[in-house]
Amino acid sequence: MSNALAFAGVTAVLKDLLDTGMIDHEVTDIMGQGVTVSAVAPDVIQLGNEMGARLNLFMHQATPNAAWRNAGYPSRDATGRRTVNAPLAVDLHYLLTAYSNADLQAEVLLGYAMQLFHETPVLARGAIRIALNPPNPPVTGTVLPSVYQALRASDLADQYEQIKITPSVMNTEELSKLWTALQSRYRPTAAYQVTVVLIESQRQVRSSLPVLSRNIPLQSSVIAPIPEVESVAYHASQIAAQLGEDITLDGHDLDGAAHALLLTNAPLGLDATITPATSATAKAVHFTLPPDPVHYPAGIHTARLRLARGADPAPIATNAFPLTIAPQIGGLSATVHVDANGDLSLTPTCTPQVWPNQNVSLLLGGIEVFAEPFDLKTATPTFIFRALPPATYRVRLRVDGVDSIIVNRALNPPTFIGPQIEVLP
Repeated sequence: MSNALAFAGVTAVLKDLLDTGMIDHEVTDIMGQGVTVSAVAPDVIQLGNEMGARLNLFMHQATPNAAWRNAGYPSRDATGRRTVNAPLAVDLHYLLTAYSNADLQAEVLLGYAMQLFHETPVLARGAIRIALNPPNPPVTGTVLPSVYQALRASDLADQYEQIKITPSVMNTEELSKLWTALQSRYRPTAAYQVTVVLIESQRQVRSSLPVLSRNIPLQSSVIAPIPEVESVAYHASQIAAQLGEDITLDGHDLDGAAHALLLTNAPLGLDATITPATSATAKAVHFTLPPDPVHYPAGIHTARLRLARGADPAPIATNAFPLTIAPQIGGLSATVHVDANGDLSLTPTCTPQVWPNQNVSLLLGGIEVFAEPFDLKTATPTFIFRALPPATYRVRLRVDGVDSIIVNRALNPPTFIGPQIEVLP
């Protein structure tokens, strides 16, 4: 972070940028005279017939930076000792003014100066270090004014954020009020905002030791003594369940009686109840999904566990959680042929049946085709692939975003187990 010298450091770097730019662009040759670059208030500049060409950089305002102002707050521990030094984040606002008594010279100066700032929108860290502490200064450090010697310790180049130069817009009324307040005569001026300067206190802070372990007792005040499902585990480490497979609901306070699994799916109009549980403890309840391909469609459903606990005969429903049922695919030949147009029509067997208002597609490798329109529940939708290149494809059925299972995740490493077909000309 920077320190309180950063304001003056930014001004010094910008002034050095203008000084160097005037030399590099040979502005003195164009002007026919030397150019003075200053960083003072406009009211102290002496105007008169003998005034030469001058660029003046004046910081007229410092405002809090909106993005950084809430990054942290000064904080103290119970004994009153400081634990954190929140940064002071500030944007600096400058007026860049050109002075000259000769025709067009003020415009030339302002044009070159604005070009320099435009071509240097970010002050590089290396440039800041060189400007504040030049490796080969033209004079010794003792000859420089004391304020310039002090700026070497501003740490401006080491702050988190780099310094950015952005043109600002000031309308005629704002400029008029500002120059009236300065009690100075207006000259060609451009406004700039320089962001962001981060100033951090160097006061001593107290830092806590790292936490090696957490020892939080699980009391009734931490975990409510009501049934709650925390996760769902599917058969063989899969990410979805197939009909006829077991699922495990993990949580706490799940013991009781009359366990039932409630499935709902509003878009499909599904409202089903699965009973009984194959086993139940306080931490886990096991169910087997019925092998009913008509009433339990594939997709992502909302599930709740219902049970009765204690002396209260009224059933209790737990929190809602997602339950994913994967489709299964069958009835495909290992080898198929495209027709004379290169098209392929497939009618696989889908378990469970697909419903008319579901999104149903078949994927051959990375080629996805949606099912032909159907009006009733069906186990045999039709898919037509146009101009399908002959190759060997792995086959997936996708229903409402859920793919049929083609990977055995119980093995390490996982292996493909899904069907594949060879498409021939």
